[in-house]
Amino acid sequence: MLEKVASILECFRPTGGPYRLTEISTRTGLAKPTVHRLVTELLRLGWLERSGTHYRLGGKLFELGALVPRRRDLREAALPFLQDLFEATRETVHLGVREGMEVVYLERIHGHDALQLPSRIGASLPLTCTGVGKALLAFSGTELTEEVLSRPLPSLTPHSITDPARLRTALEKIQVSGQAYEEQEAAPDVSCIAAPVFAGGTAVAALSVAVPRERFHPARLAPAVRTAALGLSRVLRGGI
Repeated sequence: MLEKVASILECFRPTGGPYRLTEISTRTGLAKPTVHRLVTELLRLGWLERSGTHYRLGGKLFELGALVPRRRDLREAALPFLQDLFEATRETVHLGVREGMEVVYLERIHGHDALQLPSRIGASLPLTCTGVGKALLAFSGTELTEEVLSRPLPSLTPHSITDPARLRTALEKIQVSGQAYEEQEAAPDVSCIAAPVFAGGTAVAALSVAVPRERFHPARLAPAVRTAALGLSRVLRGGI
């Protein structure tokens, strides 16, 4: 039963819905009567919400997610640095952590003209298609890198890296420079620069700035991203 409930909640990745019952049934592979029964219970618990014939993730899940200590403490420690980074660049900034082979976004700050990006708070994307993800992957150890490279690489746009040799070279450059670049690999006409955040010798998060491709000037953006990541790393080393 728990597996069925989990499959229903997981089927709302990465957008959160909304979906009809028939769509939930198709996405989960569960029979429609089973989906109807479990969705009714999830509505009662506040884990799903209903609007007409459509369902989406409920506010109760957001409340529970915000209580996860590790993510909450990291986000709170990072917010001043994210705000400074936004003020310095006036561009969209992100904070992300690794969960398996995906990056999960804990925070995103943007101005009035928000970029059309798939990176929403709580959303997850492939490590290999984002600047934040590649910054994390480059400093997550050889074992994970080899596992990622041994599998088919996902693609979000025609510019996503799907060649393992090319990705390996990119990761090696990130390890040398301490910065990751992503050019239209997660969204068309958007480029990004990211830097890892360390606690001890482990990369626990990464910060990034995403900009329209025509405004992508790494020489101007890189110092601000690197400064924010180093500042947060110092705070984390001192304990949060």
